[in-house]
Formats: sequence, structure tokens, C-alpha cells
Amino acid sequence: MSHTAHIRSHRKPRRSASSIAVRSGAAVGVLSTLAVAGAAGYANAADAAPATQTLELPTLTADVASQVAQSADATQQAAANYELQAERDAAAANAAKQAKADLADAKQKAEAKKKAQEEARKEAAARATRNAERTVLTASASGSSADASTITGSSSATGSAAAIINFVKAQVGKAYVSGATGPSAYDCSGLVQTAFKQVGVSLPRVSQDQSTAGTQVSLSNLQPGDILYWGSAGSAYHVAVYVGDGMFVGAQNPSTGVAEKPLSYDPPSGAVRVL
Repeated sequence: MSHTAHIRSHRKPRRSASSIAVRSGAAVGVLSTLAVAGAAGYANAADAAPATQTLELPTLTADVASQVAQSADATQQAAANYELQAERDAAAANAAKQAKADLADAKQKAEAKKKAQEEARKEAAARATRNAERTVLTASASGSSADASTITGSSSATGSAAAIINFVKAQVGKAYVSGATGPSAYDCSGLVQTAFKQVGVSLPRVSQDQSTAGTQVSLSNLQPGDILYWGSAGSAYHVAVYVGDGMFVGAQNPSTGVAEKPLSYDPPSGAVRVL
């Protein structure tokens, strides 16, 4: 016997065999239950897996195909919409461009019409003024001016006068442009100045000065090559060249241009002889 065997606190109590056996049996029972449950779960999972694959995968594939088809249709529709919108935008742009061109053309035509009407109004006013001045001059000059029925003169021209007459007649039909001196357009004093330049005679540029550039002559004694003027000498507003046979050539206005007219068309106020 050990020398400590008599000490009570050093002894370990012994478990009975029956208690150990009960506990061992319980543990074995629990383990067995868990094993059975695990096997059953594994078997169920194994049986269910094929069913899941067989039923679900075709459903998912059909959904994806449907979505892809819908996406393709939507993309095609969007492209068609974009193309239609582009065509509409192009048509709108062309329409706006055409409208702008039409507006500019209409505006240009309106301005041209307005300008022509203004020129016609000025010409009418100038003619009315000339008629009034001729009436005053006829009443006060006692023969220094005459009406169209008494205006006469020689119809033959020679030398420089013939060259001037040939020149102005060659310009008939050309345009009237204010300030122009040829060769494609003239104003009244520009035509007279250029005509006399053909024979080496230098005349002033404007009508007022040309009406006093030579010797004043009676309208009843005109000769071809004389300069006719309208208005008063020194303040004339229109000039032309007498070409004989009761006719004159002058750059009249924008609507008439350079024309040959009878003296009765617009009787002048006076005349000067340069040659």
C-alpha cells in the first residue's frame, strides 16, 4: 500500500461500468442517426440534380433567345428611326435653304421693281418740270424758244457734225446708267461728251456746263450736231444731240436707255452750237 493511500483527498472516485455503457450507447445512437440523415440528404440531392438540369436549362435558353431577338428588333427599329429622322432633317434643311433662296429672290425683285418705279416717278416729275419751264420760257423769251411745230433746222450734216451724228446713232439701244460715259452705257451728258470727243472736242462733264459750252442758237435754226438742253442755260438737267430732220439722240432714262426721238417727244428748252 502506498503511503498516501490513507489520505482521502488523493483518491479518485471510480465510475461504474453501467454508467459508462449507457453513455457509450447514446453516443453511438446519435452518430448513427447523423449518418442516416446525411446519406438520405446526399441521395435526395443526387436524385434532384438531374431533374433540375433537365427542367431549368431549356427554360433559361428560351428566355435568352427571346431577349436576344427582342434586342435585335429594338436595334433594327432604332436604326430605322434614326434613318427616318435623318431624312426628315435633310428635307427640312433643303426646304429651309430653298425658302431662304426664294426670299432673297423675292426681295431682289421687289427692290428692282421699287427702283424702277422710283425712276419712273422721277422721270415723270422731271418731264412735268420741263413742261412748266418751257411754258415760262416761251412766254418770256419772245422767239428765243419755240414749240415743237416751229422747231426746224438743216437735215444734212458734213465733217465733224456727221461723225458726231453717226456715233450717237450707233449707241442707240444701249443702257442708261448714271455717271457712265460708255462704251456699253451712258448718262445724258456722258453720251454728249463722248460723242464730241470723237472729233477732238473736249466738253465739260455735266449738263449744266454743257448748256453754256458753245453759242446759244434759236430752236428754229437748229443744225445737226447742235447740243439740245432742257432747263435754263447754265442750270440744265438734261442734254442730247440734234441729228437733223426734227430728231435727236439722247440717253434718256433707265427704262428708255439711249434712244432716237422726235423733238415733239420732249421739246427742248434751248440749244448751243459748238462746231
